[in-house]
Amino acid sequence: MADNLLFSLVKSISVIGISAYLLALEANFFQKLIIDSKDQTKIKNQFLLAILFGFLSLLGTYLGIYTHGAYANIRAVGAVIGGLLGGPIVGVIAGLIGGLHRYYLGGFTALACALATTLAGLISGAIYKDRSLRKISLKEGFLLGVGLEILEMALVLILSNPYARAYELVKIISVPMILSNALGVAFFIYILHKDLEKKEKVKALQAYKALEIANQSLAYLQEGLNYESARETAKIILQVTDLSAVAITNRKEVLAHCGKEQYHHRPQEEIITQATKEALNQGQLKIISTKEEIGCPVDECTLKGAVIAPLTKGVEKKVIGTLKLYKTEEGSINGLDIELAWGIANLLSTQLHLSSLKQQAKLATEAELKALQAQVRPHFLFNSLNTISSFCRTDPKRARELIMKLAKFLRKTLNQSCQMISLAQELEFVHYYIDIEEARFEEKLKVELEISEDLTDYQLPSFILQPLVENAIKHGISPKVGPGQVKILAKKEEDLLLQVIDDGVGIKEDPGNLLEMDSTSDQIGLSNVNQRIKKIYGTEYGLMINSKLGQGTTVTINLPQVGKEDIDE
Repeated sequence: MADNLLFSLVKSISVIGISAYLLALEANFFQKLIIDSKDQTKIKNQFLLAILFGFLSLLGTYLGIYTHGAYANIRAVGAVIGGLLGGPIVGVIAGLIGGLHRYYLGGFTALACALATTLAGLISGAIYKDRSLRKISLKEGFLLGVGLEILEMALVLILSNPYARAYELVKIISVPMILSNALGVAFFIYILHKDLEKKEKVKALQAYKALEIANQSLAYLQEGLNYESARETAKIILQVTDLSAVAITNRKEVLAHCGKEQYHHRPQEEIITQATKEALNQGQLKIISTKEEIGCPVDECTLKGAVIAPLTKGVEKKVIGTLKLYKTEEGSINGLDIELAWGIANLLSTQLHLSSLKQQAKLATEAELKALQAQVRPHFLFNSLNTISSFCRTDPKRARELIMKLAKFLRKTLNQSCQMISLAQELEFVHYYIDIEEARFEEKLKVELEISEDLTDYQLPSFILQPLVENAIKHGISPKVGPGQVKILAKKEEDLLLQVIDDGVGIKEDPGNLLEMDSTSDQIGLSNVNQRIKKIYGTEYGLMINSKLGQGTTVTINLPQVGKEDIDE
């Protein structure tokens, strides 16, 4: 008898397998119902999930076999899976549905069976707190089913009267029910696990596609969102995915459209799709399921479905455009398309934001350089011309040499950009300045350079040494009584270190304050150079100032060791 019961109940498990398979097929609907147990706000989803598995539990009773005044069944499977998927609330409600139905059917085991089914949902839901269906193994699921059915047999013995009749029933149905329910739970878990694995692989593929698109489009988006960058990015998305068409817009017009119907969906056309306007205004993803929603005026247009994701910029998530992914079948946009659209849009938005920050940093650095250059020219030019005019009377040949050096210095000042140059090029520029200043101060100023030849090819931002040398001469040597010396050193340690050392009067105030001075200070050069270096290389690089009053000042620049080959790459 027990063998026949086991065989019949195992056959019923096929219905459980079909149910699991159908749930897996309806992935989008089913995934919306599966909620995190920590989120107690989605009551509607919990209720729907409970009804679904309560019905499965009820079905387990009808699939059972009536014997000895009771039902040998697989009712517990629905309550257990409900608890493992949705937590205690789902498990208890599913168990109550199955349990109350069993109680309604009557019989001397009705109360015990109803209580056991409800407890199965509750216990499974409690296990969900730590394990959940996503984490529980087949072995654990099987053992859980065994344990809960043993609990049911115990309740039948305790709560059912007469005891002798209950004992005879348990002897017959215990092994078939324990094995069939445990197998049913394990089978359901197996099917859903396989479906989850499949979905994870698809998600990984979608993530790979999004990253590949971001990687390939990086070079184009560095200049921001324009016709060319949008066109090239749309082409890349179309190549990497199986979409029918891809379009990118700004807030006013279509920047690019590649793929199907590109001959009448053209760039520079005004945005006409209402969903696109809503995505721009609300900053939310929009789904189009019909040709009418797309709003194309061409009757023969084959585009009938789309997902529209906003492109944003900055921490405030300002919407600057949209990404539109098209398909040619109505209602064909699925969850994977939506995830892909979000993934690509977020990565493209990040790239656009970074390119904007890079451009802002470049403009700020250029502005600082121009401010530094503007500071150098007026007073230096005035002093240089005074010096040259005096030599015109006493040493015309020397005056001509100084005029040539001044011309070269000013030309390089005018031509200096934010590009990286070699240390040798920077030193050439500094030499012109030093020659003019030595002519001006004569015996009062002596400048020495200690630069190893193997360091001259290292790359550094232009116009960072001359302001330091000027500061040493103007604020260190010039106020000093008697002659002074300025040393320019370069050495390689963990970083490339450049030092300008003077034996001048030193600095009265805290040297660190000089790196924080605003544009009204006549020592803006040090602060300016320091800020430029930090913007280019990061906060760990910049200037350090050590000074002793009456003894002199040392200004050290630490830079990363960057060779010409690094710049070329």
